[in-house]
Amino acid sequence: LLQIDFEDVIAEPEGTHSFDGIWKASFTTFTVTKYWFYRLLSAIFGIPMALVWGIYFAILSFLHIWAVVPCIRSYLIEIQCISRVYSICIHTFCDPLFEAMGKMFSSIRATVRKEI
Repeated sequence: LLQIDFEDVIAEPEGTHSFDGIWKASFTTFTVTKYWFYRLLSAIFGIPMALVWGIYFAILSFLHIWAVVPCIRSYLIEIQCISRVYSICIHTFCDPLFEAMGKMFSSIRATVRKEI
């Protein structure tokens, strides 16, 4: 996913490269150093970090499967009755009020004039 090239770090424009030998040696040094340090860091920290991230995602999956989803589903089941009562109240009281207000204000016309 992340690939860093020599040109991304050492950004000499096309027309202004240093001496060819210096440029090639710098490129080789950068590439080899990046390659071997990545391998060294992976060898030292790869297994411990894999262990840490494995534990973290196992805990996250466990909590999601056994706590979060059941709580959400339980809440949705319990709130369903209240939502039906709320919906009936809204349709009974608010819909006629807003329809009447809409009919009252539908005959209002506004015009905009620009005076110079």
